[in-house]
Amino acid sequence: MAKKQKFPYLVGSKWTSTKRTWGWRHFQVVNRKNEGKWVFAEMVASCDEGVRFWLNANQLKDRSLWQPGWQSLAEMAEPEEENYFQSLD
Repeated sequence: MAKKQKFPYLVGSKWTSTKRTWGWRHFQVVNRKNEGKWVFAEMVASCDEGVRFWLNANQLKDRSLWQPGWQSLAEMAEPEEENYFQSLD
């Protein structure tokens, strides 16, 4: 049986940084690298392809650092509970 791949949908995923990173907030994963037990994601700024860096993909699980998808500042300011209840309407 094949070992379950960590982060199977990493490449192509879009992320919003909670703080400006290299001057930008919106990034897309364009590449992944497995090194031993670690998985790394190559991030590229959506508005400037010259801005790229590698980070440990585990950091993307930390919602205080990264939010999935591209979000506006207003969306990021809303409490999560509010978003949850709005999705139930």
